[in-house]
Amino acid sequence: MSAIRAAIGIASLAVAASRHPAVRATLRAAPLLVTPKMRAAAADATLEAAFRAGVLARKITRRP
Repeated sequence: MSAIRAAIGIASLAVAASRHPAVRATLRAAPLLVTPKMRAAAADATLEAAFRAGVLARKITRRP
């Protein structure tokens, strides 16, 4: 199977899933389900990932 066919298949599956009533209901309820603790954990994880990306970028790039 070619990469283009695989991409089309994945995109079609994503569109079909997004039209499902259960998925739509979950997306509508998502802001009400996220607790402040979960939001803080997500922010911490994002900051940690950004820090690690910066460390990796400094290791990869050359210094002038």
